[in-house]
Amino acid sequence: MRQLSFSKPRFQKPSRPLRAYQGPGRIPNPQGSQSIQPTAARITMCKHVLNAQVSIRSPCCRKWFDCAECHAEQEKHPLLQSFELIFACKKCKKCFRKDTKEFEESDEYCPHCDNHFVIDAKTPKAALSIESEDVRVNNKMLRDERVKQQGFRTMFDPDEDADKLG
Repeated sequence: MRQLSFSKPRFQKPSRPLRAYQGPGRIPNPQGSQSIQPTAARITMCKHVLNAQVSIRSPCCRKWFDCAECHAEQEKHPLLQSFELIFACKKCKKCFRKDTKEFEESDEYCPHCDNHFVIDAKTPKAALSIESEDVRVNNKMLRDERVKQQGFRTMFDPDEDADKLG
């Protein structure tokens, strides 16, 4: 009869600790603890898509990016196209693979937390606005609704008295 020995483990530990996805611009602590430290190079988020729900691992350089434009700005090589993509959900911080050849409606959600990541992208747009003081303190910028306003005019409309100037 064979005796069991519990002093030796039946499996060997990997030579280096496995690293989980910590989000774009973050790496695990080299000592193997759970704390993370931000890298100086990639602290910013994507400036092209403001509501990015996932990060995508590029198949060419195996780095995480929020969009293809971010990859084009940071890397010198073109983005290698692949049908199988690796996503990292920004809500639950878990990775998953999706095959884009057979992309169904159920594939638009994270399999771990059901976060809907295929949504219309919000992109930054230029806007011109007027800033003023707090309207509770100085209400000169408010329009008085009680007074009848003249028709909507732009700065290109000539005044009634413009022909009288001489």
